Amino acid sequence: MLNSKTEETRIVGGSVRDALLGSDNSDIDLATTLLPNEVMRRAATTSLKAIPTGIDHGTVTILLGRRTFEVTTLREDIETDGRHAVVRFGRSFARDAERRDFTINALSLDEDGKVHDTVGGMADLSAGRVRFIGDAATRIREDALRILRFFRFHARYGIGEPDKDGVRSAISAAATLDGLSRERVRSEALKLLEAPRAVAVIAAMRDAGLLDRIIQTGGYLDRLDRACRADGLASPTAPIERLAALAVDSRADIERLRRTLRLSNEETYVLETYADARQDLEHLAEVATVDMRRLAATRNLHGVALAIDVMDDLRKRRISREALTVLDHFLDGTDPIPVLPVSGRDLVAMDIPPGRSIGAGLAAAHSLWLQRGCASGEKEKAFLLQYILAAIGPKA
Repeated sequence: MLNSKTEETRIVGGSVRDALLGSDNSDIDLATTLLPNEVMRRAATTSLKAIPTGIDHGTVTILLGRRTFEVTTLREDIETDGRHAVVRFGRSFARDAERRDFTINALSLDEDGKVHDTVGGMADLSAGRVRFIGDAATRIREDALRILRFFRFHARYGIGEPDKDGVRSAISAAATLDGLSRERVRSEALKLLEAPRAVAVIAAMRDAGLLDRIIQTGGYLDRLDRACRADGLASPTAPIERLAALAVDSRADIERLRRTLRLSNEETYVLETYADARQDLEHLAEVATVDMRRLAATRNLHGVALAIDVMDDLRKRRISREALTVLDHFLDGTDPIPVLPVSGRDLVAMDIPPGRSIGAGLAAAHSLWLQRGCASGEKEKAFLLQYILAAIGPKA
């Protein structure tokens, strides 16, 4: 549809890079010599839906069933201000490749299956090297976000130390990070935390004086050690859990991160459950089975598990093997999480006066229940009800 004797369209960017690495990439981007209006016209002739998502910059999104394909006319930059580029349309795939960020992202694949590489991307991909195209400082001036992308791509595709020229240019342009929108920073930061070599790259960013401009960890070595221990986590919230290990000691840290990274309520909750559990564990000289039951009854179990996962070996030795087994059984559903066995309905049935008396009775019962080790069953329920009755008394 998009190819003809005089026009050419190729697959470009990340999907080509990942295919060469044997990885799946569901996002397929296309570059074409066609102008945007012609892309839309050709799509219409084949009954495909075309949406002018970024037509001023030459981008049209084509819908094929449930899949979307971004088709962008070849471009050449005229000028940039560090955030937005002024472009003109072109017909050279080589010139289009030169305006991209890194060599490994500038590969293209034609309809015959031939990979085109005009900037050395295949050699860099083979060597595990993330390198700016042309002059690194120029690429960063075009878009300051490329500083974060440089480290993020190295964390995913790089081997060894980051490219020295790229690091030097990033350090020189560090102040430009302050002008980026928090939403763009958030996106790159979380993608970095998701990458396989996130912790090693974060250490490099810290050493370069760049890390605190993004998430303000204070650069503490013990926090990097904690992040290392969180590096093997594979849960759906793993990037946020790594962020917790790297940058959270208290709820004050969470508020700062929430603002600077525009965290969602759900993401903030993950950090809060970690901080609360970590604080509780730090205050216990030893953690026995009864302590773990209390934690399970009052804290989010996944926050407790994360706080334990990132502990150093010395602190972990304070947790008994039996307590860890209890936690595992709660997490996998073998044992039910302890729940206070009395309710307001039970107190009403005993003629306890409604209102504050009910709340006071439940609060007193909960405190005693925690002291007694969070037992369950009818025997514990009867004991607590008798305690409330003696403390508050029935309605006269």
